Amino acid sequence: MRMTFDRGTVLLTPTAAGESPEGWPGVMWDPRVTRWRAPAWRRGELLRRCAQEGLAVEGRVGEASRWRVYPWPLVSLRSYQGAALCAWRLAGRRGIVALPTGSGKTWVALGAMAEQAAPTLCVVPTRVLMHQWWEAISRLYPGPVGLWGDGKRRLYPVTVTTFESAYRHMATWGDRFSLLVVDEAHHFGQSAQDSILQMCAARARLGLTATPPGPGPRAERLHELLGAQVFSTKIEELRGKHLADFQRISLVVDFVPEERRGYDLDYGAFRSFYLPFRRRSPEASWVEFVREASRSDDGRRALAAWRASRRRLGYHRAKAEALRWLLSEHSQRKVLIFTPDNETAYKVASEHLVMPITCDIGRAERARCLEHFRAGRLRRLVSSRVLNEGLDVPDAEVGIIVGGGGSLREYLQRLGRILRPARGKMAVLVELTTRATPESRRFRQREMSLGESLPAVSLRGKAGER
Repeated sequence: MRMTFDRGTVLLTPTAAGESPEGWPGVMWDPRVTRWRAPAWRRGELLRRCAQEGLAVEGRVGEASRWRVYPWPLVSLRSYQGAALCAWRLAGRRGIVALPTGSGKTWVALGAMAEQAAPTLCVVPTRVLMHQWWEAISRLYPGPVGLWGDGKRRLYPVTVTTFESAYRHMATWGDRFSLLVVDEAHHFGQSAQDSILQMCAARARLGLTATPPGPGPRAERLHELLGAQVFSTKIEELRGKHLADFQRISLVVDFVPEERRGYDLDYGAFRSFYLPFRRRSPEASWVEFVREASRSDDGRRALAAWRASRRRLGYHRAKAEALRWLLSEHSQRKVLIFTPDNETAYKVASEHLVMPITCDIGRAERARCLEHFRAGRLRRLVSSRVLNEGLDVPDAEVGIIVGGGGSLREYLQRLGRILRPARGKMAVLVELTTRATPESRRFRQREMSLGESLPAVSLRGKAGER
């Protein structure tokens, strides 16, 4: 059987009479080229099938064997990182490792790369993470490290790229790597970006995440494309040793009367349209609701009312007072403030002279701010989403959640931002929750998912008194 790589797929051509790959996993007849074709990610299965059928494989899918990989030094891992790497190895070098934010997922990948000593592509979600990974690999790997994205076009046997760049170029160079490392793997499973994993011919695959998807279609698809979850550990198992010890606090605040009236009016207008839709279509997604609402004047007014209620909920007077009090209480500690949107982030930045970290801030300026934060010249940073995932924030001690999506994934990501270990450190994560709103309902649902009961402290009147 002859195999060749063609734009993210494998073309199969029988070279002996009577042989055919018909019925093999993922293989379809392509009449345009009169060849059998399969997605590149199935290459390993196809090679196993050829071995079972006693077929010699001609041709070469990929240029990996022509690329020189320099010998890696020994990578020293913590016990749980070594256990994760061992589990991945025993699973046939395919699978997902789930470790808490701040626990060193990158080191597991470095261990796998050193062990494989093969052409490796690391795929990460953002340009910031791409540069962080490049720096981490460059500190260990003695050869040149490629960088593809953010204006850089350097492809080497060990290369780091972004999801976006991989999506555009995997069809061209998806056959050149033997190991595929996917950071923040939970982004895959049900999106157009899944083609990144489909068009890569690498047999060895390592997915990394702090928040793996629960049972369902997304998890099943990830299992198919990357492998099963082979190792996981929780924050509770690492706190106080490999992660900082921490406290979680929920502060319940309330609207002042005039804010409550405005919020109830907006949210009521939204619910008058949303609830009948939900009764008609109980399984519909939010995207489907927005599509339906956009087709009528009543629906568009409902969406406008929902957006107005979100603005009111994001940063009202009681939250502003509570934030002022919390910043005063933790004036000598390094604080990260998480907001629901950039507008609120800039408002907080203006009110408290806090440096904002948003998508509008360039990489060089962001790096300078983080260095000032590390050195203690800056003690406060505020962001809506940028600090949630992947960005290496040094020495943060306190996190204050003013608002956000409220999902368990986002909450754990934000908690992880303050858990970098330090001697004697007690991290604190404070969440501001508005009474009798979707915020309070999401809080209860999340705590049930965590299997914990977090005491909620009411700040009604206390912030003003302070």
